[in-house]
Parts: sequence; C-alpha cells; structure tokens
Amino acid sequence: MKRYAVCGVSKRAIGMFITPMINNFSHTAKLVGMLDIDNKRFEVCKEQIPETEAVPTFNNWEFERMVKETNPDVVIVTSRDDTHVDYIIAALEQDLDVITEKPMATTAVDCQRIMDAEQKSNGKVTVTFNYRYSPYHMKIKELILEGKIGKITSVDLNWYIDTYHGSSYFQRWNRQRELSGGLSIHKSSHHFDLVNWWLDQTPVEVFSFGARNYYGDESPWNPKKEDGRYCITCDVSDSCPYYMRWNTRSNSATVKDDHIDSDLKRRDGYTNYRTDQCIFDSEIEIEDTYTATVKYDKGALLSYSINFSLPYEGYRLAINGTKGRIETMEYHAPSRVPFPTPTQVIEYYPLFGSKETIHVVEREGGHGGGDPVIQEDIFLGADPNRHYDILSGSKDGAYAVTTGEAVWKSVKHKQPFFIEDLLAGKAITNG
Repeated sequence: MKRYAVCGVSKRAIGMFITPMINNFSHTAKLVGMLDIDNKRFEVCKEQIPETEAVPTFNNWEFERMVKETNPDVVIVTSRDDTHVDYIIAALEQDLDVITEKPMATTAVDCQRIMDAEQKSNGKVTVTFNYRYSPYHMKIKELILEGKIGKITSVDLNWYIDTYHGSSYFQRWNRQRELSGGLSIHKSSHHFDLVNWWLDQTPVEVFSFGARNYYGDESPWNPKKEDGRYCITCDVSDSCPYYMRWNTRSNSATVKDDHIDSDLKRRDGYTNYRTDQCIFDSEIEIEDTYTATVKYDKGALLSYSINFSLPYEGYRLAINGTKGRIETMEYHAPSRVPFPTPTQVIEYYPLFGSKETIHVVEREGGHGGGDPVIQEDIFLGADPNRHYDILSGSKDGAYAVTTGEAVWKSVKHKQPFFIEDLLAGKAITNG
C-alpha cells in the first residue's frame, strides 16, 4: 500500500488521480494529504468525494509539514504549471517519488534542475503524458516497433484546437507566459512527447514561426477595445463571435476549464482565479498559431503546426519511413463539430504495395480511452504483458518542455535554437 499526497487540488487532480485512487485502487493506494493555495478547493473535493473528508489538508507553504505529518511515499503534483518545479524538487529532496502533470516545468532550465535533483535523490519522477495511452497512439507505436515503415525519416503533425477549447486558454492564467510557458509548452509539450516516443529519438534543433492572429486587443474579432471585461458581465458579449458560438443571449457563460469546477457560481472564492477573462485583453502576449521544424539526433525531421482557433478539433498525422507511411486523422469532441465525423482508422502504405486500413479497438474513458490505462500503470505498476516502455520520466518531460520553449523563442528571436543549449541555460540569441 503506497501513500500519496497531492499538491494542487485542481479539477484535474480530482478527476485523474483522487477519484480513481478512492474508487478503483484503494487496495494499493491511500490518499494521506492534500495541499493547495485555496481552502475552497478542499471543500469542493470533499463535497464531490466524501471519502476524502478526513484527509488532512495543508496550505501551499506547508509542504515540509505535510510530508512530516503524513509520511507519503509519492507526491502527486497537479498545481499550476509554474509551481510544479518547486514541489517536484522539494519532494525529491525528501527522497520521495513524484508523479506530475504535464508540463513538468515551464522552462528548460527548471527541467534541468529537476533532472539534477533526481540524480541526487532516491526518488524518481513520472510525467503523466496520457496521450501515449490512446489505443490509436499505442497501435502506431507497435507498428513502428514491428518495422512496418522501416527507419523513420519524417513526421507531419498538424493539430487543430477549436474556438471553444482554444479560447479557454486565453480566458485564464494560461495566457500569461510566466505562469504557463505559453501554449507551445502547456499544450504542445503533449504533442512533442508523443512524437519523441514514437520515434525513440531525441530532438536536437528547432526553428519555428508563430503569431497571435485571433486573440488579444488587435484581434479582428474584438468587438470593443477595452481591457478588464469578463464574459459573465460583459456588455458586448452579444457582439463577440467566440461567446455567441457556444452561448445564447439568455444563458450563463459556458467556460471550459480542465483545472477547476467551471460552474461560474462555484468559481467565486477561488484565489486569484477567473475562467471568464476577456480573450481580447491587451495583456495577452502568447501566440495562438505556430509552425515548427524539429531535427532529431537520428536524422528524422518533424513538421509541426498548431492553431488555437479553428472550426473543429483534432489532428492529422503522417509518419514516413524507408519502408512505407502511416496516416491517421482524428476528430476530437465530435459533439462540438458541426458536421458528421468519420471513425478514426490508421492507414498503412507500404513503399511498394497495397494500402492497409487498420481498425483499432477503442476503449472507454477520458482522453480517448488512455486515462484508465495510465492510471493502472501509475497505481498498479507497468503492465507486464506490454513489451515496450510507455510511462514517461523526467528526461521525457524535459525534452518535451524544451522543444516547446525552443518554439516560442525561435518565433521571438527569428533564429533556430538547440535543445541542449536551452537545458544548459546558455542559448545565445541575435537580439
């Protein structure tokens, strides 16, 4: 029986870790402590999961006290992105294992600090990159390992975020780079890790372009240049196409939030946290559109793009190799897509021969059926019947974050960046 303490009682923490721990893994896992900046989060957790009523709670500055009083074996980090590094290092200094949400940190330098701390510790870091666990993504990994496409030469990955999901990042703290690292880290690190894992190669160099096309005060969709508006009280919401796409004039603002309960009445009382900030505020500085090229140590090239304001959500993927090609396309959140969507399949094209269409057995559960499987690996240990590694460690987390940092820095400085230079904190820019 392992003992777990949670730092950051977010909606993600409750849904991804605490609820499964209580409902599915109580024979191997025990929640012994919860830490957060806001007591209301404890109230919400205990209301939703009565079994946590007696679990001790601690303020965000009481980490050492929590460890001393609750004696955990593992610390789960699900707090705001920029706070991950502090809790991870504090846990490693106590020789505790760490399970952290992505991104592991918000800068390459902090990722290196984590890896250095892990080297000195008896604890180890696991990063919960659950995209790896989608049955489609696992099948692609298996096809690559079987040698179906030979040596991988290039990857094309185009990711699409719809206006509902995409605008949500600009309504909350993610829009501040110092808190999230920007979306090339907060969101794209998921995608970079997935490609790194499929390739089993290490990213070396990144060059990218990017822009802010949809959000901020210069957006062509901004109905009024005025800072400080909130969706729930906005006097021009009827003229905001992002709001009206998902709402009517008579209902309350609908806000997507992966981190806390998104009921606006519930939100009252959360410390310094609003999920309905105006997506056209002038303080917004992060980009909403990227294209990037990534070079890998064994010769593969990645062509990547992501756009945070599109009519539908999903991705298109092609992986090319010396023996063939794999293609797939997925539509996420089909209930938000204004047209019928096909069932996802994987298309395999041998370099010389006929196409094969591969149908994958889908699973129930969040993030495309991946969440229940990663939860089993976390709380029960890796599946002994799986013949390849899938859980991510600190190195995986570091390369995903550093690739994302290289993307936004390349946009800013108009030059390529080397991954190892960023990790070492010695990247040179032209200005």
